[in-house]
Amino acid sequence: MRPYEVMVIFDVGLEDSDINASLDRITSLVRERGASPARAERWGRRTFAYELKHRSEGYYVLIEFTADPALVAELDRMLTLDDNVLRHKVLRQPDKQSGRALRAEAKRRDTAARKAARAKAAN
Repeated sequence: MRPYEVMVIFDVGLEDSDINASLDRITSLVRERGASPARAERWGRRTFAYELKHRSEGYYVLIEFTADPALVAELDRMLTLDDNVLRHKVLRQPDKQSGRALRAEAKRRDTAARKAARAKAAN
């Protein structure tokens, strides 16, 4: 089992119930195959840098889970065939820590270093 992140961009014209149904299908597929979905973080409506399928905005959702590579291939196929999904990207996270944990740890270290530098400069 390996940690993965999936960024899914849905069409903004969809109702919340349609987005929830698609997310439920994703999480149910992950659970059925014996994997563990960690969380689904809704980023909401965002403007694209360029048009995707003649649309200028999308609804972003980040899903984190732990699964086998075979499940990821099935999930990729399912998202490719889903008409509600404008684009998706599956990323494998490092085995020791997920990407979010690494970014949070780096931010904590930077903040602590800045505070130490300010304290040193004040003395």
